[in-house]
Amino acid sequence: MNTRPGPTTRVRIREISGAVVRDRRDDLATEEPLEIRLSSLDGARRTVAITMRTPGHDFELAAGFLHGEGLVSPGGVAAIGYCTDEDVPPEARYNTVTVRLQGPIPDLPALDRHFLTSSACGVCGSASLDVLHDRCRPLPRGSLELAPDVLYALPDRLRKAQGVFGKTGGLHAAGLFTRAGELVALREDVGRHNAVDKLVGWAALDGRLPLAEHVLMVSGRASYEIMQKALAAGVPVVCAVSAPSSLAVDLAREFGMTLVGFLRGERCNVYAGLERITP
Repeated sequence: MNTRPGPTTRVRIREISGAVVRDRRDDLATEEPLEIRLSSLDGARRTVAITMRTPGHDFELAAGFLHGEGLVSPGGVAAIGYCTDEDVPPEARYNTVTVRLQGPIPDLPALDRHFLTSSACGVCGSASLDVLHDRCRPLPRGSLELAPDVLYALPDRLRKAQGVFGKTGGLHAAGLFTRAGELVALREDVGRHNAVDKLVGWAALDGRLPLAEHVLMVSGRASYEIMQKALAAGVPVVCAVSAPSSLAVDLAREFGMTLVGFLRGERCNVYAGLERITP
């Protein structure tokens, strides 16, 4: 009987504190590989990604990854399930997800290189800003405006909703908020970009895209990969507890997004899209 991996793994450790030594149990954030495969109605199959992730919300992770990379539209997914192909050993069943498409597998250059992702680095060889323009348009100004007081409350609300982090201390989080600062959904993972994929996948599978009236809050830094995924989901405002990268700022400015970094306590830095932040 195969055991489905959970988000936490219990281990025995030796804790040393000053002169005191004791043996105890500790909960770790589980990290295991997830292979994402595409299949079509004509029987074609293809692996498109292998990522290190925290088990849980795997179908959302697959859907969010494919949407963020422009490989599959939400309406193009017929079904998602754990893989039962003969080449997958029983012990790997819950680490392999097959996304069955309504149509054929897309013939895209991205599939020729087979994505390899990790919990830390995001997609290796991600598209440049120029290539991103081929599939994404700048976001409209819209009606979304946020007061600083709403922003200041987001990190604490994100942290309080992190159930697995409370047990392990080792997970990133991505939270989707309303303009009033109300939490809509939250996902956790060892990889910050995986947490965003899970959140976007949830929205895609639930028919909620684009997320034009929402704010994305992430627990770590704001990278190019996170901004790319937010842009593909139509999220106009991205906030991060830590710093953004230079390319993340370039992307935000070029595509009309608002990017807020170092959001801690009652202070923050606005790197792009200041017009959405009201005095």
